[in-house]
Amino acid sequence: MAIEIIGIDGDDTLWHSEGHFHVTEQAYVELLAPWVDAETASSALLESERRNLAVFGYGVKGFTLSMIETALTLTEHRIDGIHIERIISLGKELLTHPVELLDGVAETIDVLGRDHRLVLITKGDLFHQESKVAASGVSDLFERIEIVAEKDTPTYSRVLEAMGSDPDGFCMIGNSVRSDIAPVLELGGAGVHVPYHVTWAVEHAELDPSHPRLARVTEIRQAPSAIAALEGVR
Repeated sequence: MAIEIIGIDGDDTLWHSEGHFHVTEQAYVELLAPWVDAETASSALLESERRNLAVFGYGVKGFTLSMIETALTLTEHRIDGIHIERIISLGKELLTHPVELLDGVAETIDVLGRDHRLVLITKGDLFHQESKVAASGVSDLFERIEIVAEKDTPTYSRVLEAMGSDPDGFCMIGNSVRSDIAPVLELGGAGVHVPYHVTWAVEHAELDPSHPRLARVTEIRQAPSAIAALEGVR
């Protein structure tokens, strides 16, 4: 079945992201060491993030607010202003971190764009995502840029409707099974899973590896051949 449109995720598919969050979290738990152990701090932070997603959404700003809230809770409000200021600085450092493309990204997008329409679909804070897209140097290779609050079946349906395509002619490339692959397969589209070495716990999900419209690769350079193979599936 011919694939007309290819969607590509941003964070941890085109450029590094979660690894920076991981480094920031390590600095955060070290900051809270006078009050709690690292495991307790990390576990409590994750729960705060899960709870706050519906309020703050995805991205660094929500993560920073969750770090502050968690620190206040775990220290029973004994944490001082200097430590809170340091937490805010950690958030700012994340927001201003340079965009670093993964290996093979630019040339792979160029190859995919020769025979397909391309759309970048990324989620998170609008301002931060816009700045990352602009700094990536690859935005001009896409027909369309979509920055969304959530990646679910209604979101993908809206994007495809706007581009005048049916799900069976769409393939999504991304590192997150939960956000990039599962919703698209549910719609009847295809997916190419490119795992990143670090995955946020909230994005963990299971998927039937034998799904006929699913391909798994180890790096984005393998995506063009994977999509060619998917197009041969009847």
